Amino acid sequence: MGRPRPERQVWRRAATLLVLFAALGSLNRSPAAAPAGRSLNLVAFGDSLTAGYRLPADAAFPAALERALRAKGHAVTVANAGVSGDTTTAGLDRLDWSVPDGTDGVILELGGNDMLRGTDPAVTRKALDTILARLKERNIPVLLAGMRASANLGPDYVARFDAIFPDLAQKYGVALYPFFLQGVAGERGLNLDDGMHPNAKGVEAVVAGILPAVERFLGKLKPSSQ
Repeated sequence: MGRPRPERQVWRRAATLLVLFAALGSLNRSPAAAPAGRSLNLVAFGDSLTAGYRLPADAAFPAALERALRAKGHAVTVANAGVSGDTTTAGLDRLDWSVPDGTDGVILELGGNDMLRGTDPAVTRKALDTILARLKERNIPVLLAGMRASANLGPDYVARFDAIFPDLAQKYGVALYPFFLQGVAGERGLNLDDGMHPNAKGVEAVVAGILPAVERFLGKLKPSSQ
């Protein structure tokens, strides 16, 4: 056989190099480089405890929770839909625009201002019931963060108010974190000078307490198609 022509040798070398580059590319491509699914979109829907009363935006509960979740490898965003002073009725009034389409899950934290104002627990129950019903109609899962009444409101009020959250969680089959301020309420070093709102350190304590419940909640969520 005769020797290959020079141009054929050039093409063969080029083809060999292309195959080699392709092989190297496939070896260097790690699974992490594959397109990842989009982040889950959570909405923290509540009052001043969610909004971050007297705190910088990045120290508020939603921002602190998002950081903690991302540090544990969760692809998630947590929108701050907290409004200081909101009662459950006020929250109901703004529900539709505070929880937009495309929301994968809601952390519902309301009721503290109802309790502080001595609102009839029947009113609080009805508003929260309606919020949960509307979110269920929209197929948006909820993690309900409970609140507890102050003992100085009397045993009857405390019993009626405290029962709202476990009762509604059972009725709607939603996840329940029994007390949003667990380990923080009444702790001077974790609250602002008003004694009611967590300081930055207190928010971190709230996040540490609720984090396992939120991780379990995330495990049950599916990204919205919207």
